[in-house]
Amino acid sequence: MPTNKNAQLRYKMLDRCFRNKGRKYFIEDLVSACNEALLKTDSTGVKKRQIQHDIEFMKSEEGWNIVLDESLKEGKRRYYRYADPSFSIYNIPLDESEVNRLQTTLQTLSQFKGMPQFEWMYEILLKLKQGKDEDTLPQVMEFDNNQDLKGIEYIGMLYDAIVYKKVLKINYLESFKEEKVFEIHPYYLKQYNNRWFLFGYNTEHQKYNWNLSLDRIVKIKEIQKPHIPNTIDWGEYFNDIMGVTKPDHLSPEKIVLHFYGKTAHYIESKPVHGYQKKPKWLDSETLEVKLELIVNYELERFILSYADSVKVIQPQSLAKETKGRIKRGFEQYVV
Repeated sequence: MPTNKNAQLRYKMLDRCFRNKGRKYFIEDLVSACNEALLKTDSTGVKKRQIQHDIEFMKSEEGWNIVLDESLKEGKRRYYRYADPSFSIYNIPLDESEVNRLQTTLQTLSQFKGMPQFEWMYEILLKLKQGKDEDTLPQVMEFDNNQDLKGIEYIGMLYDAIVYKKVLKINYLESFKEEKVFEIHPYYLKQYNNRWFLFGYNTEHQKYNWNLSLDRIVKIKEIQKPHIPNTIDWGEYFNDIMGVTKPDHLSPEKIVLHFYGKTAHYIESKPVHGYQKKPKWLDSETLEVKLELIVNYELERFILSYADSVKVIQPQSLAKETKGRIKRGFEQYVV
């Protein structure tokens, strides 16, 4: 089917006219109705020839195979109406290939469990499966998503609070031990390293980028207070950090890392960060990666995860800290 926005608008309007039994639509009326609908777009309008072409397309197999009543005339002038008054191009059953594509898409999206906004998909999937062999469309793709992750049951409630600007009181485990209560004006949800984090305004600390890990949330309660508007562009907020931790007192630094062997080839195909500069091969075994990021907890952990396959060249403070951590780790294994 055509995807041109103006064309789809014309087909929608023609379908509405063909279904209207209370009015006679001659070709000039169809042109006028379509142009009235197109006034809301940047279109300059259409002529009679275009509408005639649209009707022929709607009658074709490439369109919707519509059937018009050919006997409807007033004098020598013909007006247009569906032969079946109950017909519409929007109630035609999907063909087999369309059903299969829709089912595959819904199966993929339905992995976002815990989101009440997506519960309608499960209902549709059940309908699509009626009369079908369960093995005809096996699952062939899966997200890296841990459905047993603690706190994931809060995603739906938090999503709803963000969209509808609700204020929340959250019982939270600081350092996984002491339970504290925060008043949060939620703004943003982000997944990192298979964990979910909530960002929002903390009234006690007066911080707009306060973040909480969902797996440490004990309880959430909505409270009736005016919502404090968001002031952060979350589309840019994460550009200069890895992960979710953004220390207020630090600025981005030039970071140079050398990766070796197989790890170097892996890093070349999977960039460390979306805003890293193009990596450079220093020799057949050494890949140099340059970044400009704030040094935070997640960056340090990322570097340590590659152990002997990476070396921090710059800055020296990060190199010294990484060396100290590796040394302390080595000492735990010394007998």
